[in-house]
Amino acid sequence: MSRHAIVAGAGIGGLTAAVALRRRGWDVTILERAPALEPVGAGLGLGPNALHALDAIGLGDEVRRFSAIQGHGGLRRPGGGWLVRTDLGGLATRFGDPQVVALRADVVDLLAGRLPAGVLRTGVAVTGVDAGDADRRARVATSAGDLDADLVVAADGIGSRIRAALFPDSPGPRYSGFTTWRFVAPAGPAGAGRAEPAETWGRGEVFGVLPLASGQVYCYASAPAPAGVRHDDEAAELKRRFGRWHDPIPGLIGAISPDRVLHDDVYWMAESLPAYHRGRVAILGDAAHAMTPHLGQGACQAIEDAVVLASVAGPGTPAETAPDLAAYTTARLPRTRMVANGSYRATRLSGMTSPAAIALRNTGIRLAGRLAPRLMLRQMDPLASWTPPL
Repeated sequence: MSRHAIVAGAGIGGLTAAVALRRRGWDVTILERAPALEPVGAGLGLGPNALHALDAIGLGDEVRRFSAIQGHGGLRRPGGGWLVRTDLGGLATRFGDPQVVALRADVVDLLAGRLPAGVLRTGVAVTGVDAGDADRRARVATSAGDLDADLVVAADGIGSRIRAALFPDSPGPRYSGFTTWRFVAPAGPAGAGRAEPAETWGRGEVFGVLPLASGQVYCYASAPAPAGVRHDDEAAELKRRFGRWHDPIPGLIGAISPDRVLHDDVYWMAESLPAYHRGRVAILGDAAHAMTPHLGQGACQAIEDAVVLASVAGPGTPAETAPDLAAYTTARLPRTRMVANGSYRATRLSGMTSPAAIALRNTGIRLAGRLAPRLMLRQMDPLASWTPPL
């Protein structure tokens, strides 16, 4: 008889955990409160570290078939000038893999497609959890009744109820001071044909452009703003903020309707949890270490979490043994804390508003690009060179 794991949440991290645990022989049930897995979200960046993790569960090559960032790219100013421009092939040369960009819905479909019928239960909300211990199974209270499990994976997102129940003294996520927009622009002369992978930094505002394999373009933007501010027409707000920036940004914004724009404030776990486990419950992804998006590592770290968790949890048999979740905390907490702090530093760097500070920052970037062109790649070593445990 196989050990049973309950995964709360069918996002990228939860689905990856389910696939990874099933490969180790676990019986898995995913509980997702949404009525169905809708194609929500926009684009998703997966760095070499995420691809290395996906290799461990047999999905790396399938994800590599999505669009790899190729050609030249870098950082630009709103007028179009390059702060630094580089051959993006160096990423694959140094780390063995490129940065892959895909539609989030495609990655979700790929992961969900590896799970047999009956594993995913939609429309079921987790309302409480008894974490259990080494001698006692965990119990999950749900809108469909109570369930027992040898392992509970809390992948229920930034507003995690499980995290709040297990660590009530944790302050939880904190507003970063920045809000974000995301959308996918259609292919066409105003968009994909002239889009180079680049991020443009203005006075506190950022606009990113990443071509997709379909010819579409994934775009993201951020700006300092009070929390909770929304607009009747988010596309018009993007046009107001970025409509005079360099091509192809105005055309990409002009090619979308307001209902295609996702607008979210950015919260992050500024204070780490004391552990990523309690009893037989492991917490992963945004539930454990929500981070700002400015290093593009949110989904990557959730995927890493899932693969490491499956490794330390051990095989699905024998059923009477408790998983070694202390090893999961030891492996994941220091790394994700480093990445979260680095992401927030990147947020502050790209979001500078002082003209003097911006001038100093841009000068430093230009000089580094000219005098030490490999510096940026070396700075990525702690992120991109990660490989999963055997």
